[in-house]
Amino acid sequence: MLVHGSVVNAETTWRAQKPLAERFELVTPNRRGFPPGPEVEWVDFEEEAAWLEPFLEPGTHLVGHSYGGVIALFAAARRPDALRSLSVVEPPAFGLARGTRAAEAAIESGERLWREGPREPEAFVRAFAAWVGARLPSGRLSPALLQGARLLRRERPPWDADPPLERLDGLPVLAVSGAHDAAFEAVCDALAERVGAERAVLPGRGHSVQRLGEPFNELLAAFVERTNRAAAAFDAS
Repeated sequence: MLVHGSVVNAETTWRAQKPLAERFELVTPNRRGFPPGPEVEWVDFEEEAAWLEPFLEPGTHLVGHSYGGVIALFAAARRPDALRSLSVVEPPAFGLARGTRAAEAAIESGERLWREGPREPEAFVRAFAAWVGARLPSGRLSPALLQGARLLRRERPPWDADPPLERLDGLPVLAVSGAHDAAFEAVCDALAERVGAERAVLPGRGHSVQRLGEPFNELLAAFVERTNRAAAAFDAS
Protein backbone atom coordinates (compact mmCIF):
# COMPACT_ATOMS: atom_id res chain seq x y z
CA MET A 1 0.00 0.00 0.00
CA LEU A 2 1.45 3.32 -1.15
CA VAL A 3 0.40 6.46 0.75
CA HIS A 4 1.04 9.82 -0.90
CA GLY A 5 1.97 13.05 0.83
CA SER A 6 1.08 16.70 0.31
CA VAL A 7 0.04 18.67 -2.80
CA VAL A 8 -0.28 15.80 -5.31
CA ASN A 9 -2.43 12.67 -5.34
CA ALA A 10 -1.51 9.00 -5.52
CA GLU A 11 -1.39 8.79 -9.32
CA THR A 12 1.18 11.58 -9.53
CA THR A 13 3.22 10.55 -6.49
CA TRP A 14 3.60 6.88 -7.40
CA ARG A 15 3.70 7.03 -11.21
CA ALA A 16 7.25 5.66 -11.32
CA GLN A 17 6.20 2.66 -9.20
CA LYS A 18 3.81 1.23 -11.80
CA PRO A 19 6.36 -1.43 -12.88
CA LEU A 20 6.11 -2.93 -9.38
CA ALA A 21 2.57 -4.06 -10.26
CA GLU A 22 4.18 -6.89 -12.23
CA ARG A 23 5.52 -8.31 -8.94
CA PHE A 24 3.11 -7.09 -6.25
CA GLU A 25 -0.48 -6.05 -5.79
CA LEU A 26 -0.36 -2.25 -5.44
CA VAL A 27 -3.01 -0.33 -3.50
CA THR A 28 -2.73 3.44 -3.98
CA PRO A 29 -5.62 5.29 -2.32
CA ASN A 30 -6.15 8.99 -2.89
CA ARG A 31 -6.32 10.66 0.48
CA ARG A 32 -9.27 12.83 1.39
CA GLY A 33 -9.20 16.30 -0.13
CA PHE A 34 -7.11 15.37 -3.17
CA PRO A 35 -8.23 15.21 -6.81
CA PRO A 36 -10.45 13.79 -8.11
CA GLY A 37 -12.24 14.08 -4.76
CA PRO A 38 -13.60 17.29 -3.20
CA GLU A 39 -11.57 19.56 -0.97
CA VAL A 40 -11.69 19.23 2.82
CA GLU A 41 -11.33 21.85 5.53
CA TRP A 42 -8.56 20.26 7.61
CA VAL A 43 -5.90 17.54 7.38
CA ASP A 44 -4.56 15.79 10.46
CA PHE A 45 -2.01 12.97 10.19
CA GLU A 46 -3.59 11.06 13.09
CA GLU A 47 -7.07 11.30 11.57
CA GLU A 48 -5.64 10.20 8.22
CA ALA A 49 -4.06 7.17 9.90
CA ALA A 50 -7.46 6.19 11.30
CA TRP A 51 -9.03 6.68 7.84
CA LEU A 52 -6.35 4.44 6.34
CA GLU A 53 -6.85 1.60 8.82
CA PRO A 54 -9.71 -0.21 6.99
CA PHE A 55 -7.46 -0.53 3.93
CA LEU A 56 -4.88 -2.53 5.88
CA GLU A 57 -5.14 -6.27 5.42
CA PRO A 58 -2.98 -8.93 7.09
CA GLY A 59 0.42 -9.00 5.45
CA THR A 60 0.30 -5.44 4.11
CA HIS A 61 3.58 -3.73 3.27
CA LEU A 62 2.89 -0.07 4.06
CA VAL A 63 4.86 2.65 2.24
CA GLY A 64 4.50 6.39 2.82
CA HIS A 65 6.12 9.39 1.19
CA SER A 66 6.57 12.75 2.94
CA TYR A 67 3.36 13.65 4.86
CA GLY A 68 2.17 10.20 3.86
CA GLY A 69 5.17 8.83 5.71
CA VAL A 70 4.01 10.58 8.88
CA ILE A 71 0.55 9.09 8.36
CA ALA A 72 2.11 5.67 7.78
CA LEU A 73 4.02 5.86 11.07
CA PHE A 74 0.77 6.45 12.97
CA ALA A 75 -1.14 3.85 10.94
CA ALA A 76 1.55 1.26 11.66
CA ALA A 77 1.44 2.09 15.36
CA ARG A 78 -2.34 1.62 15.32
CA ARG A 79 -2.21 -1.76 13.56
CA PRO A 80 1.27 -3.30 13.68
CA ASP A 81 -0.39 -6.73 13.67
CA ALA A 82 -1.75 -6.09 10.16
CA LEU A 83 1.60 -5.15 8.66
CA ARG A 84 4.51 -7.17 7.37
CA SER A 85 6.70 -4.11 6.93
CA LEU A 86 6.76 -0.32 6.97
CA SER A 87 8.74 1.90 4.60
CA VAL A 88 8.89 5.69 4.91
CA VAL A 89 10.41 8.11 2.42
CA GLU A 90 11.54 11.41 3.94
CA PRO A 91 8.75 11.86 6.50
CA PRO A 92 8.85 15.47 7.77
CA ALA A 93 8.37 14.33 11.37
CA PHE A 94 11.15 16.65 12.44
CA GLY A 95 10.07 16.37 16.05
CA LEU A 96 11.61 12.88 16.10
CA ALA A 97 15.02 14.52 15.65
CA ARG A 98 14.54 17.34 18.16
CA GLY A 99 17.85 18.55 19.50
CA THR A 100 19.70 18.25 16.22
CA ARG A 101 20.64 21.52 14.58
CA ALA A 102 19.10 20.48 11.25
CA ALA A 103 15.71 19.48 12.68
CA GLU A 104 15.43 22.57 14.87
CA ALA A 105 16.20 24.77 11.86
CA ALA A 106 13.62 22.94 9.74
CA ILE A 107 10.92 23.39 12.38
CA GLU A 108 11.72 27.07 12.73
CA SER A 109 11.69 27.68 8.98
CA GLY A 110 8.51 25.63 8.54
CA GLU A 111 6.67 27.58 11.20
CA ARG A 112 7.84 30.82 9.61
CA LEU A 113 6.70 29.69 6.15
CA TRP A 114 3.19 28.88 7.40
CA ARG A 115 3.03 32.08 9.46
CA GLU A 116 4.59 34.58 7.05
CA GLY A 117 4.61 32.85 3.66
CA PRO A 118 2.61 33.95 0.59
CA ARG A 119 -1.16 33.80 0.96
CA GLU A 120 -1.77 33.11 -2.73
CA PRO A 121 -1.85 29.29 -3.16
CA GLU A 122 0.50 29.01 -6.14
CA ALA A 123 3.13 31.25 -4.59
CA PHE A 124 2.84 29.40 -1.29
CA VAL A 125 3.21 25.94 -2.79
CA ARG A 126 6.26 27.05 -4.77
CA ALA A 127 7.83 28.35 -1.56
CA PHE A 128 6.94 25.05 0.10
CA ALA A 129 8.50 23.04 -2.72
CA ALA A 130 11.73 24.99 -2.36
CA TRP A 131 11.64 24.36 1.40
CA VAL A 132 11.31 20.57 1.13
CA GLY A 133 13.48 20.16 -1.97
CA ALA A 134 10.75 19.16 -4.44
CA ARG A 135 10.15 20.20 -8.04
CA LEU A 136 7.05 21.80 -9.52
CA PRO A 137 6.35 22.38 -13.22
CA SER A 138 7.10 25.80 -14.64
CA GLY A 139 4.23 27.95 -15.86
CA ARG A 140 0.76 28.10 -14.39
CA LEU A 141 -0.20 25.20 -12.17
CA SER A 142 -3.00 22.84 -13.12
CA PRO A 143 -6.34 22.93 -11.25
CA ALA A 144 -5.36 19.68 -9.53
CA LEU A 145 -2.10 21.16 -8.26
CA LEU A 146 -3.88 24.30 -7.11
CA GLN A 147 -6.33 22.15 -5.14
CA GLY A 148 -3.38 20.47 -3.46
CA ALA A 149 -1.80 23.86 -2.83
CA ARG A 150 -4.92 25.12 -1.06
CA LEU A 151 -5.08 21.96 1.03
CA LEU A 152 -1.44 22.37 2.05
CA ARG A 153 -2.32 25.41 4.16
CA ARG A 154 -4.85 23.30 6.10
CA GLU A 155 -2.46 20.57 7.20
CA ARG A 156 -1.59 19.96 10.81
CA PRO A 157 2.15 20.69 10.97
CA PRO A 158 4.02 17.40 10.57
CA TRP A 159 6.77 18.48 12.98
CA ASP A 160 4.14 18.20 15.73
CA ALA A 161 3.99 14.44 15.13
CA ASP A 162 5.01 12.21 18.02
CA PRO A 163 4.12 8.70 16.83
CA PRO A 164 4.24 5.96 19.50
CA LEU A 165 7.27 4.25 18.03
CA GLU A 166 7.39 1.68 20.83
CA ARG A 167 4.40 -0.01 19.16
CA LEU A 168 6.58 -0.76 16.13
CA ASP A 169 8.80 -3.12 18.10
CA GLY A 170 9.60 -6.13 15.91
CA LEU A 171 8.15 -4.63 12.72
CA PRO A 172 10.66 -4.40 9.85
CA VAL A 173 11.09 -0.72 8.95
CA LEU A 174 12.91 0.93 6.05
CA ALA A 175 13.73 4.66 6.14
CA VAL A 176 14.75 6.24 2.83
CA SER A 177 16.20 9.71 2.28
CA GLY A 178 17.51 11.62 -0.71
CA ALA A 179 20.80 13.15 0.48
CA HIS A 180 19.63 16.70 -0.16
CA ASP A 181 18.58 18.01 3.26
CA ALA A 182 20.14 17.38 6.66
CA ALA A 183 16.79 17.54 8.49
CA PHE A 184 15.30 14.64 6.53
CA GLU A 185 18.51 12.70 7.07
CA ALA A 186 18.22 13.36 10.80
CA VAL A 187 14.64 12.05 10.92
CA CYS A 188 15.55 8.87 9.08
CA ASP A 189 18.60 8.42 11.28
CA ALA A 190 16.38 8.82 14.36
CA LEU A 191 14.14 6.04 13.07
CA ALA A 192 17.17 3.83 12.58
CA GLU A 193 18.25 4.50 16.15
CA ARG A 194 14.86 4.23 17.82
CA VAL A 195 13.16 1.37 15.94
CA GLY A 196 16.10 -0.28 14.20
CA ALA A 197 14.99 0.88 10.76
CA GLU A 198 17.13 -0.07 7.81
CA ARG A 199 18.60 3.05 6.24
CA ALA A 200 18.94 3.81 2.56
CA VAL A 201 20.04 6.99 0.81
CA LEU A 202 19.17 7.51 -2.84
CA PRO A 203 20.29 10.89 -4.20
CA GLY A 204 19.21 12.53 -7.43
CA ARG A 205 15.56 13.56 -7.05
CA GLY A 206 15.60 15.62 -3.89
CA HIS A 207 12.57 15.06 -1.69
CA SER A 208 10.76 12.95 -4.31
CA VAL A 209 13.07 9.96 -3.96
CA GLN A 210 10.50 7.53 -5.38
CA ARG A 211 10.60 9.37 -8.72
CA LEU A 212 14.02 7.89 -9.36
CA GLY A 213 12.07 4.88 -10.56
CA GLU A 214 14.13 1.72 -10.90
CA PRO A 215 16.69 2.34 -8.13
CA PHE A 216 13.95 3.06 -5.62
CA ASN A 217 11.74 0.26 -6.92
CA GLU A 218 14.52 -2.30 -6.61
CA LEU A 219 15.35 -1.12 -3.10
CA LEU A 220 11.72 -1.39 -2.03
CA ALA A 221 11.13 -4.72 -3.77
CA ALA A 222 14.22 -6.26 -2.19
CA PHE A 223 13.11 -5.08 1.27
CA VAL A 224 9.58 -6.42 0.76
CA GLU A 225 10.79 -9.78 -0.55
CA ARG A 226 13.30 -10.09 2.27
CA THR A 227 10.62 -9.52 4.89
CA ASN A 228 8.30 -11.96 3.12
CA ARG A 229 10.98 -14.65 3.25
CA ALA A 230 11.64 -13.94 6.94
CA ALA A 231 7.92 -14.20 7.72
CA ALA A 232 7.63 -17.48 5.78
CA ALA A 233 10.61 -18.93 7.60
CA PHE A 234 9.13 -17.88 10.96
CA ASP A 235 5.77 -19.48 10.10
CA ALA A 236 7.50 -22.69 9.08
CA SER A 237 9.55 -22.94 12.26
